[in-house]
Amino acid sequence: MSKSADLVSLIQAKAGSEPVRLALILGSGLGHLANTVDGVSIPYSELPGFPHAGVSGHNPKLVVGVFEGQRVAVLGGRAHYYEAGNASAMRLPLEVVKGLGADTLIATNAAGSMDTSMPTGSIMCLTDHINFSGLNPLIGEPTDARFVPMKDAYDLSLRAQLINAAKATGTEMHQGIYAWYSGPSFETPAEIRAIRMLGADAVGMSTVPEVILGRFLGLRCAAISTITNMAAGMSDESISHEHTKAMAPIGAAKLETVLRATLRHLT
Repeated sequence: MSKSADLVSLIQAKAGSEPVRLALILGSGLGHLANTVDGVSIPYSELPGFPHAGVSGHNPKLVVGVFEGQRVAVLGGRAHYYEAGNASAMRLPLEVVKGLGADTLIATNAAGSMDTSMPTGSIMCLTDHINFSGLNPLIGEPTDARFVPMKDAYDLSLRAQLINAAKATGTEMHQGIYAWYSGPSFETPAEIRAIRMLGADAVGMSTVPEVILGRFLGLRCAAISTITNMAAGMSDESISHEHTKAMAPIGAAKLETVLRATLRHLT
């Protein structure tokens, strides 16, 4: 058996074999959402090959259970490229949730805004991304499956459901393009000017590798950013990881409202 198949068997022995409908990746400051799932929690440390997700503000555990009527697999933390220089660090966890039955992936993240109309505390549904880092989690994949088309990386139907849920709950949710910056240092004002010229609305250090991997695995994907700061040079804010963690809960409440409303009527 493959490593992912072994882990699927291990997880099903603990959480039951009923298929999972959806996988959810939680970003910085959003790990508390995993605690709202009615199910079984398994620390990453008990899942050989899962990342340590050693970034503060993440909650490194897999929770399999029911969230708003849907059976879900929630990844309470993610590994970032900047932790060990591995863009494919989330490949095994995503192979596992696929093996558990998921056909849908929703990723969340904390991001900096490059749009003055989208301030700290906002949320943004990703319409597309710019791989500003130039890195790719499929480098080294030996099969022709590595040539993944990314034209509709962010599923139109899934995005529409998120947008409708936001409208139905009276939650303001922006839409825009997300740029992936490798980190761990924050961007310079000159880099932000360059990224803005390329057409991005928000910038962060995650999500793009997972969406590429998700499409590679045949998952339909969507993603939402919580805006934790204005990008460098956009305001007088002092940007830091502590600031990100402090500001994340403001947008997280809006994000949770939209996610719950979406899952109640997910198609």
